[in-house]
Amino acid sequence: MTNPPLWKASIALTKAEAGDAAAALELDGSAQAVLIVEEPFADGAVVEALYTDAPDAAYLTRIAGRTVTVAPLPDQDWIRLSQEGLPPVRAGRFFVYGAHDAGQVPHGVIPMKIEAGLAFGTGHHETTALCLGALSDLARKRSYRNVLDLGTGTGLLAIGAAKLWKRPVLASDIDPVAVEVARDNARANGVTPLIRAVTADGLTNPILANGAPYDLLIANILAGPLTQLAPSIQKALAPGATLLLSGLLYNQEKLVTSFHGDLRYIGARRSGPWSALVLKKPGR
Repeated sequence: MTNPPLWKASIALTKAEAGDAAAALELDGSAQAVLIVEEPFADGAVVEALYTDAPDAAYLTRIAGRTVTVAPLPDQDWIRLSQEGLPPVRAGRFFVYGAHDAGQVPHGVIPMKIEAGLAFGTGHHETTALCLGALSDLARKRSYRNVLDLGTGTGLLAIGAAKLWKRPVLASDIDPVAVEVARDNARANGVTPLIRAVTADGLTNPILANGAPYDLLIANILAGPLTQLAPSIQKALAPGATLLLSGLLYNQEKLVTSFHGDLRYIGARRSGPWSALVLKKPGR
């Protein structure tokens, strides 16, 4: 099958400048993903944003305040290729691995075999690992009976929640390809009966609306959608429910929490420029 073409916008700058440039591209809302690639032994960094349609380099340069270059990516399964040879990931109680790492699963972990396909979320990105760590923390304090993973990608976080609490989890994504990948990964991890993956844009979909209220809602998406969806997210939460948000940068925390002002801030996990926030809806 021919994959849809992708375009990459790149900005070369210092590590200190990378967060603001990445935030500008995220807030624009048209990028499929925004990443920061740092030089390990120098002060340099590159901000990369992926687009399904060719973006306007001059416009991106204006909003980022730095010169942006735009180039097409090869027509191939770039996500799967990027995962080949990557090491397994240990995050909280979880051990996330691909098919090539099946013999490396240690004892005493919750194993999750995840193949990216054309979806985001293998545990290698900081935000996904942060969410897995946060789920591990939450599992030490309470259990959850009704969970929604909004923007599920590969289904990794939904599968993690299902394995932690042995309860049904609703997983949604705007991308039907991601939904199929999530179903395949649920099958590979033996949790198909617990995972219902659906294609949905936001929380207005009847399946998501009828499934509310949720006592745990996970949303590892970009900061822009986290602010835009804030009213519907809060409405979908049960009294006393927990909200786990990620896909945002450290310098976007105050922005995102300001849109969720009715919720109580519980804590945050951080790695590099990325953050995961845990909020709680007041009880009755």
